[in-house]
Amino acid sequence: MNPKLVKILVAVLLVITLAGAVTLYFIITSSNNDGKAMTLDDMVDYSYTTEEIRTDLEDGNYVLIQFQFITDSKAALEEIEKREFQVKNEFIKLSNHLGAKDFQDNLSELETNMKDAMNTYMNDGKVVDALVISKVIQ
Repeated sequence: MNPKLVKILVAVLLVITLAGAVTLYFIITSSNNDGKAMTLDDMVDYSYTTEEIRTDLEDGNYVLIQFQFITDSKAALEEIEKREFQVKNEFIKLSNHLGAKDFQDNLSELETNMKDAMNTYMNDGKVVDALVISKVIQ
């Protein structure tokens, strides 16, 4: 076999092996959790509970509500904690046209709307879920 051809083949195999090793390294060490469900411990570690938020409703009633946001990382958790004023603001905007019946029948929709609204603000990670953990209508 031609010695020049052998050197080219060895060089190509070496480049392919290095590229594969680098790719495998990044796949293994990647902290991205896409496609995998969060564990319960992760949910607890990355969750934030808001203060109680009180606002009036369209039908004259009042609601006192509290949310728990589950984020996808420690950085996102720290960010959502700092954005509580925006959480309150978004809730007031979203509940402005709602009545007491909406809070009894459409909580899932409210949770989804709050999650989506807060994700528009997030820079470091995202809100994975928003849960209503306390609600009083008067």
